Amino acid sequence: MLTDEERMKLAERWVEVAPSGFKVIVHVGSTCVKASHKLAAHAQKIGAWGIGAMASPFPKVNRIEELVKYCEEIASGAPELPFYYYHIPAFNGAFLPMVELLKAVDGRIPNFAGIKYTYESLYEYNQCRLYKDGKFDMLHGQDETILPCLAMGGAQGGIGGTTNYNGKELTGILEAWAAGDLETARERQNFSQEVINVICRYRGNIVGGKRIMKLIGLDLGKNRTPFQNMTDAEETAMKAELEAIHFFDRCNKF
Repeated sequence: MLTDEERMKLAERWVEVAPSGFKVIVHVGSTCVKASHKLAAHAQKIGAWGIGAMASPFPKVNRIEELVKYCEEIASGAPELPFYYYHIPAFNGAFLPMVELLKAVDGRIPNFAGIKYTYESLYEYNQCRLYKDGKFDMLHGQDETILPCLAMGGAQGGIGGTTNYNGKELTGILEAWAAGDLETARERQNFSQEVINVICRYRGNIVGGKRIMKLIGLDLGKNRTPFQNMTDAEETAMKAELEAIHFFDRCNKF
C-alpha cells in the first residue's frame, strides 16, 4: 500500500543499514509495469543485491507469454541485478505452470535468476528445482512446508512470511535437519504450522501477523486501506490462542 516514492525511500534505507554480505532484494512489482521498471532501475542505482516481482493482480496474467513479457520489461530496468519472479498465485490469480515459465525465460531474460515459490505444490516446486540440473535458484516461500522441501533436496534460499516473529523456530527446522534430528525438525515444523493456523483465523499475516509484532515489542502502526485492523477484542483473543501453544516462550524478541 506504499507509494512509489515511499517504496524507494524504504529500499534506500535497507541498503544503508544492511551489514556487509546481507543480500537486499527489492520487490518492485506493481500494477503498472512502467512503475516497476522505474523501481527496478532505482534498486540497481542504490546498490541493492537483487530485485523481485510478483505478477500484477489486475489485469490478471492468463498466459505464460504475458508473464514472460511482464518479467522481461521489469528485469530490463536493472540488467546488472538478478531478477526473481515471486510466484504467489493466491494473491494475484496467476495460476500458471512454473516449469513452463522457466523454459520460456531460459536464454531470453539474461538476469532471470529464479523463482520465489509460495504455493502448495511441492511436486511443481521440485520439478522447477531439478530443471536443467538446478540452473535457476528456487527460493522456498511457504513456512508451512520447510521440512518436506528439505526432504526433497532443499532450496537455494528461503523467504518466509512469519520469519519476523517466528524466525527462531524456522531456522531451528534447518538446524535440526542438518544435525540429522528428524524428531526435533518435525516438532518445530508442526509448531510453526500451529502459529500459522492462529494467524489465519485473524485475517492472515498482514493483519494478524502485524499485530503479533506489536505483542512482541515492535508496534508497526495501523494498516492502510483496504486492509482492516484488528479490534482490541480480537487482539486479546489471538494473544490467548498464542499463549495456549506457548508461542511467547519460543518467538523472536524485540
